[in-house]
Amino acid sequence: MANDAQLPGNDDGPDEETYYIGGSVILNYRKENGRTYHRLSDGSYHVPNDEQEQDRLDFAHHLWKLTYDGKLCNCPKLYGAKRVLDVGTGTGIWALAYADEHPGAFVLGVDLSPIQPEFVPPNCHFEVDDIEKEWIWLEAFDFIFSRSMNACFKSRTDFVIQAFKNLEPGGYLEMQDNGFPLLCTDGTMPEDSLIYKWSQLLVESTGLIGQPLDDAPKFKQMLEDAGFEDVHERKEIWPIGPWPEEGTKEHELGMWCQSITMESLEALSLALFTRVLGWSRARTLVFCAGAREELKQQNIHAYFDVYAVWGRKPAERGSA
Repeated sequence: MANDAQLPGNDDGPDEETYYIGGSVILNYRKENGRTYHRLSDGSYHVPNDEQEQDRLDFAHHLWKLTYDGKLCNCPKLYGAKRVLDVGTGTGIWALAYADEHPGAFVLGVDLSPIQPEFVPPNCHFEVDDIEKEWIWLEAFDFIFSRSMNACFKSRTDFVIQAFKNLEPGGYLEMQDNGFPLLCTDGTMPEDSLIYKWSQLLVESTGLIGQPLDDAPKFKQMLEDAGFEDVHERKEIWPIGPWPEEGTKEHELGMWCQSITMESLEALSLALFTRVLGWSRARTLVFCAGAREELKQQNIHAYFDVYAVWGRKPAERGSA
């Protein structure tokens, strides 16, 4: 595990902020480039965990729900799940919503950072853990959910295999993520566009560290290769601006995606560009400011592909 001296770009120095749960230290938050990052499995996740980022995650939850017409998931476990695992729960907003809608289900949210609410429903629980390490839960789940986990895995395939092993027969895995880089079909996003370069640099930097940002189109094949059956893929788009026709769902999605993308520019870039690409904090901020100005102009008709993929673990032989 790299220490402070091994992670370049820490312009603000190796400041730490210690957090306690149950009287014991669980991690020292890293303060870097004016943002705060997790300390558990240090350096494995390159997005901040501070209040600004928590607000962004909660806004993104609304975008996801809008994408899927208010539904928390697409698989049959929209109803009837009993034991649910939310991988990379973040602020816990999805887990709390699912627990609220399904009082008969037990929902466990897991994340590297303890940024979830202290007071939660009795059927919802949060744990601080690294999902890339061996899973040691003794009881299987009947629904495992993963959303917005781009660039969080050294091997998404290994995660899918772990999920398969920890599902009960007939249980479901659903993964939701947007694709990278940005796409455009009408020629309004030239290759020298800063927002396009931003998305390409994210793909490049995450590729260099072996945590790919662009594997969402492979989700369906991953589930099938792991042994899931009845695998489905639902593909949508997120316009990064309100350029679609007014009054349409796409127009509303574009307004939300534009706002969230503006907040994402620095959040997704600061650690990756300084640690991996060797940029300074100042260069990164200037670049992000330029990309933000492009987004405000609304003349670039770019979009993200968005994927939801789900599949069922086969029932045991001889079962009904």
